[in-house]
Amino acid sequence: MKYNNLIFLAAIAVGLISCSGQQEELEADISIPVSVVDVSKGSIEKYISTTGTVYPTNQVELKAEVSGEYNLQVNPRTGRPYKLGDYVQKGALIVKIEDEEYENNINISGKRLNLDISKQTMEKQKSLYEKGGVSQLDLRNSEVELVNAQNTYDAALISLDNMRVVAPFNGVIVDLPNTTRGIRVEAGTSLLELMEFRQLYLEVNFPEKQLSNIDIGQEVRITNYSIPDDTIFGKITALSPAIDPDTRTFKGSLILDNPEMRFRPGMFVKAELVLERKDSVIVVPKEIIQSKQRGNTVFVVQRGVAQERVIQIGLENPEEVEVVDGLSENDRLVIRGFETLSNRSKVNIVQ
Repeated sequence: MKYNNLIFLAAIAVGLISCSGQQEELEADISIPVSVVDVSKGSIEKYISTTGTVYPTNQVELKAEVSGEYNLQVNPRTGRPYKLGDYVQKGALIVKIEDEEYENNINISGKRLNLDISKQTMEKQKSLYEKGGVSQLDLRNSEVELVNAQNTYDAALISLDNMRVVAPFNGVIVDLPNTTRGIRVEAGTSLLELMEFRQLYLEVNFPEKQLSNIDIGQEVRITNYSIPDDTIFGKITALSPAIDPDTRTFKGSLILDNPEMRFRPGMFVKAELVLERKDSVIVVPKEIIQSKQRGNTVFVVQRGVAQERVIQIGLENPEEVEVVDGLSENDRLVIRGFETLSNRSKVNIVQ
């Protein structure tokens, strides 16, 4: 009986040893899938990033100065009545208000005739005065009459101009409430809104800690979230000396060049002010760096095994960092799958 028990225990021990060996062999065969890239040199910028909404540098709402019949004019560029989105030149007549009674009350012809008579009278009095035919007082009275006639005529011209709605600057029609000719509009009615946005205005907030790095005249790179591949540039035109105690920021004003008008008023944009740039340096994604007790680390792959490297960081921005020590060109850097790695882990490289 004792002999049989010994044989049974020996068999169990052999089985346990065999299972343990199989488990170790299985664990040794497990490889962690990772993606890698070859380390190469590139460029990196240290920049301040902020956001804001862009506005037109010129904007005006044009209203009817007088009541009358609404007549939308023809755009000479298109041969059709003006419409939303049309670009107009300064001085272009866009809308004309017609009211016969209003024009008759102005009586521009009578005021022009009175001005002509006043001019002739003054010239005659001047000639007579030089010959001694009239007194200086008579001459002065004729000059006063001429001035009054000129002022009356100029006021009549202004009244007539109130019937003409012209563009005060080059710009784009962004609102045109009425397009039907012949309707009656009252004084004060909004007729159109005009914007010029070949240049744009932007107000942003900069962090207090960057106060010494920001100055008027510095160039700023502007991108829009909906068209990220489109970039325009602007310059800082004004800086507030006051720090907001709640946000610990200070305001800056920028003027942006937008010659092709791809950026539109009201767009939410990102502004990046480059403080420093380096070329031909090793740059890696910031997200792959792990902060550990012995420093910042990344993983590289050598002969199918992960090697943990402690690196020294130089310039950095929200997306990338410069590695000044710890990596070399052509190292195979792990960019995905690094979260579960440890030093000397076996890896399987996948795309």
